[in-house]
Formats: sequence, C-alpha cells, structure tokens
Amino acid sequence: MLRVLLLLCVVCATRLVAGRSVPLLPPLSKYMANYVNTLGTTWQAGHAFDGASVEDVRRLCGTVLGGPKLPTRTHKVSQSLPDSFDARTQWPNCPTIGELRDQGSCGSCWAFGAVEAMSDRFCIHSKGQVNPHVSAEDLLSCCDECGMGCDGGYPSQAWNFWTSAGLVTGGQYGSGQGCRPYSIKPCEHHVNGSRPPCSGEGPTPKCMHECVPGYTPHYKADKYFGKKAYNIDSDEGQIKQEIFDNGPVEAAFTVYADFPQYKSGVYQHVAGEELGGHAIKILGWGVEGGVPYWLVANSWNADWGDHGFFKILRGSNECGIEDEIVAGLPSLG
Repeated sequence: MLRVLLLLCVVCATRLVAGRSVPLLPPLSKYMANYVNTLGTTWQAGHAFDGASVEDVRRLCGTVLGGPKLPTRTHKVSQSLPDSFDARTQWPNCPTIGELRDQGSCGSCWAFGAVEAMSDRFCIHSKGQVNPHVSAEDLLSCCDECGMGCDGGYPSQAWNFWTSAGLVTGGQYGSGQGCRPYSIKPCEHHVNGSRPPCSGEGPTPKCMHECVPGYTPHYKADKYFGKKAYNIDSDEGQIKQEIFDNGPVEAAFTVYADFPQYKSGVYQHVAGEELGGHAIKILGWGVEGGVPYWLVANSWNADWGDHGFFKILRGSNECGIEDEIVAGLPSLG
C-alpha cells in the first residue's frame, strides 16, 4: 500500500510539455520504468545506469542544442522512397554502419554522432574501397571551435572541422586501432555489468598531433577530410532522402528523464524532466505496429536499450529529433 501511495505522489508532480501534462517521476527509478510500462504506450522501459546519479546521466548529454548553423542542403524528394530503410542492409560491405561505440564518462556524444556517420560515408561513397574508423578522440580533443570537449559541444562545428582540419583514424578504447584510439574507458549504462558506473566526469583528453607509438603513417598523413558539411531541413522527406542517397546522418535531440530507461519499441516522451541535449546517428526508418520511427544508433554501448540502438517517433519532431540534422560529403581525392 505504501508503494502505491508513493507512486501516486510522484505522479502528482507534473509539467506541461507540448501542451500536455507530463509527470515528473524520479529518474532512473523503478517508479519511472513501472509507470511507462503501465501506460501501454509505444515503448517499454527497463532498469539502466546502475550506480549512476541523475547528474551523471545529465553530464553524458553533452550536446549544446541550437548552435551554429551550416548551409542547408535541399533535395528533390523522391515519391518512391521505401516505407522502411536500414543502412546496414543497404550497404552491407560497410561494417562501421552497424558498429556501436561507447563514449564512456564524457559528454562527447556530439563527437561520436559525427565520426560514426563520417566513417560510414567514406565507405559508402567509395563503394567499400575506403574504410577509415574516424577518431572520436581526435575530434573531441583538438576541435576548439566545437565547444568544451567532455563538457559539451556543437555537432555542426564538428562537421565543419572535418572539412577544414581533417581527422585521423582511431578505434574504440583498448582496440589499439588507428592513429588515435579513444582513451576513455567504457562505463556501465545497464545493470549488474562489469564496467564502472557512468559518472560523466571524465576530463577531456589532451590534443596530440601525433599517433600512438608504433602506428604508421604519421599524424598528418593519416588525415581524412570532408568535402562539404551542411544541415538538412527539419522535414521528414528531406532527412529520408539524405540518408537514402548519402548514408547515416548525425542528429541531436532533447533527452528527458524517461529516455535513459528505454528498452524497446518506438520512444516518445511520456514522463520526466529535461536532462539535456544528446547527439546520435540516424541510420534508417520504418514502421512498428503502425507507428513510424527513425532507427538510431546510440553511443552508450550494446548493453543499453535495444542492443545499443533505439527507435524514436518519426515525422512529428519528437523531442526535436528532426530540428538539428547535420551531414557532409567525404573527400576521396
């Protein structure tokens, strides 16, 4: 009985979001997960971020929303775009498309969403001949105009930096892959895992214009450049056409306190306060149970969510997911 009363009390605390009342349930709690799962909404919640606090998760949301804009690229949208699309099956010879990275205890999502899509696009546009694993470490540590490193950054500036300065290769933590592999340890986004809790307090790595010992070629020779960087209009058709033609894109959205506990289904915000901005990679779209969605790769390792991926409501700008789409074309010359 006491448990029921506690749940009723927390549900009584609400706020208005998009003209509707949303309960402010305790984040990362069983109350939040239970509330979502009793709604019969389009998604299911689970328990996640064991040992982490709300502030820890807030610090992982390191994207500064509403930042500088790039030139807008506009497509003639085809009327024959498919109802569903998955870049992993469209370009099966490009393994980075399905790869899941882990940003660790650092608000570097803005860098991860960028380098993941850049890596994919090199492979796609070269028809599998060029397959760099573009370094999140290099972008995170060396792009001064991108923002504040682990304390947050601008996705648009990441893509702009790619065209002006280029980025070297670098694999995930402990991989030994590339010129500058990621130096921040993975952290636990799930429960009862082997990794340390996500604190979100990691310092930004130092910018180093040199590769790890033993790697060749040297730093400058390992650079991969972008040819163009641009925004895509906040329009479902434009976003789909860009992905269909050129590959995955980076997007940013507002994270609310129910999102970290996503497990499956098509996410839409139903409870909890705003935690911050988060950047990710959109790699496709589809329909589940009559509900349209974007298919998204997160950077919280494969234990979180739906094996590291999630689906989010498509076509209604859920949580601003369609507002800040950034992409670019690789230089292959």
